[in-house]
Parts: sequence; structure tokens; C-alpha cells
Amino acid sequence: MIVLALSLGRSAVYSVLSIIERLTRETRLSDQTSTMNSSVTPDRPWLDFAYQLAENLFPFAYPILCLYLVWRICPPKPSPWASLGIDGSRRGRDVAWGVGLAAAIGIPGLAFYLFARSIGINTNVVPANLTEVWWTIPMYCLAAFMNGVLEEVVMIGYLFARWKQCGWRIESIIVVSALVRGSYHLYQGFGGFIGNLVMGLAMGWFYKKTGRLWPLIIAHTLLDVAAFVGYSLLAGVVGWL
Repeated sequence: MIVLALSLGRSAVYSVLSIIERLTRETRLSDQTSTMNSSVTPDRPWLDFAYQLAENLFPFAYPILCLYLVWRICPPKPSPWASLGIDGSRRGRDVAWGVGLAAAIGIPGLAFYLFARSIGINTNVVPANLTEVWWTIPMYCLAAFMNGVLEEVVMIGYLFARWKQCGWRIESIIVVSALVRGSYHLYQGFGGFIGNLVMGLAMGWFYKKTGRLWPLIIAHTLLDVAAFVGYSLLAGVVGWL
């Protein structure tokens, strides 16, 4: 509870408040916009770079805290990396699985996002809103990697380990983890909730079968790179974005 209150559980609470605020506006949900990766000081790129770097580096403290806690509570294996499946023992297989998962989740996910917008249950999501300077694309990639590490280490690796120790059934762990994952995407609308709920179920099932966290981190990073960088390159060119 403390880890969640500090990290993604807190995000879930604010996201629930955000969707309530959106639903009580006079503007329809489908006519509203959710913006991510926004510039803080667009007129001063050097300062904006510092803001964005801080924004994308501090969240790594949460998965590092989780690794430390796993090291304290899971002594049978030689390291927390091995306990969570993020050691380097299966590099080739982890990369292959990560790329495959990204494709399997990303293509249907994009289609569902467009469908959710068309039926009015999701906002228009703008995932890339940084000033166009030399560090923009690398910063999007750093943000994508941060999201992948943060969400998969906390929501899958750490919580699965702790809830198993508490005696939870694996099916319950997968469902509750997926519900929390969906909840902190509610700020995007109900489409964001449903899409990420399904993604969480798929990620949890994969982790249950393999015990490997690297493929999930790789897949999540690739999905966010495609969203952030793809949007920044195609916005204004492709009409449906």
C-alpha cells in the first residue's frame, strides 16, 4: 500500500478525479483533449530540457525501491533481478518476446483507441507536445523507457511477488493489477481504461507463464516510443491523429 500510495496508486486516484472532472464539464468527453509530454518552458529550451530530464528520471526511484524491497524479502534467489526476471540470462529470447508483444498489443490497441473515440468514450489523446529541438526525440524515448520500467516493475514484478507472499491466488493478482493499471489511465477516458485493463491482463498472464519481466518492459517501451515519436512526426500529416 505504501509503494502504491507513493507511485501508481496515487496516479490512479488522481486519474479517477480527472475523469469525474471531465464528465462534469459541459463539453462532451470525445471533444476534450488529454495531453502528455508537454513543454514547461517552451520559450527557453535549455530550461525545458532540465525540467523534462528531471520529470523522466525521478520516477525511476520507485522501481529501484521495489528492487530493494524484493532483495530484502525474496532471499532464495541470488538477486532481485533474477527474482523478477530482469537478469541478463535470456537476452535474445526476451527481446524477441518483447517485440512480439508490442506488435500483438499495439496494433489492436490503436484500432480500439480510434473506435473508443468514434463512440465518444475517450478523449483525443495528444501523446507528444514538446517543443521541437535537438533533444525532443531522445526525450520521448527516455519517457517511454521510464514508463516501461516504472509500470512493469511496480505493477507486475513487485506486486506479484508481494501479493503471492500474502497468499493471494495468481488469478486475483492478475486481475487487481490490471484494474489498477487501467485506473491510472482513466484521465484519457473510458477507452484508455479498457485498453490498459486488457493490456494489464495480457502482461500479467505472460508473466505468470514465463516469469520474465524484460519482455514486458521492452514491449511497453516500444509501444510508447511508437506513440510519442510517431505522433510527433505524423501529427498534422495524418488526419485521424
